[in-house]
Amino acid sequence: MKVIEIRNVEKIYNDSEVKVHAVNGVDLSFDEGEFAAIVGPSGSGKTTLLNMLGGLDTPTKGEIFIGGTNISTLKGSKLIDFRLHNIGFVFQSYNLIPVLTARENTEFVMQMQGVSKKLRDVRVEELLTAVGLGDRFESRPSRLSGGQQQRVAVARALASKPKFIHADEPTANLDSKSTENLLDIMEQLNREEKITFIFSTHDARVVKKAHRVISLEDGKILKDEVRK
Repeated sequence: MKVIEIRNVEKIYNDSEVKVHAVNGVDLSFDEGEFAAIVGPSGSGKTTLLNMLGGLDTPTKGEIFIGGTNISTLKGSKLIDFRLHNIGFVFQSYNLIPVLTARENTEFVMQMQGVSKKLRDVRVEELLTAVGLGDRFESRPSRLSGGQQQRVAVARALASKPKFIHADEPTANLDSKSTENLLDIMEQLNREEKITFIFSTHDARVVKKAHRVISLEDGKILKDEVRK
């Protein structure tokens, strides 16, 4: 079942009157529960494509359908609401709120959704324990290692029970052991909860784990490899 469809998508940036095609005529689709990596050199368009898939950027041309909704036409509060209830984000820089604890960072999206405290407490305990932080609930980001902060970011992304997780270079700042642990956790959640994971990455360790690898160059798809 196709849950994401990208139809003839282009993204053009105008830089000093020079048009730059960051993404150039991409057609692509994803099935439910995929664990896919978008790869390519710097400037290939992978982060731009991922941002458009998450509704963080809009295409200059073309359409993006997620779960049957054309997100390229959504604006303002409708787009924010769609992201809030459907997509979890994991960023390279973690994007945790410094003054909040691991628990508070994880439950933040659920608070925005209006989830009750009782349900939030259960979900937070479940998730932080699942990512190996069962003993760090009350730690603020400054008291956590890079790997631990990224695990909190993953827990936060999963807290709202999204259908999709979009991860932009999630392992870029992590050592090998932290990367391996984080990818194992993501793969397990993908398998057990059928969440569709899409990575934008340079990291060979992520590529090795991916079940599908989409290679971009100059904003175009060079190769699309599905692995068993």
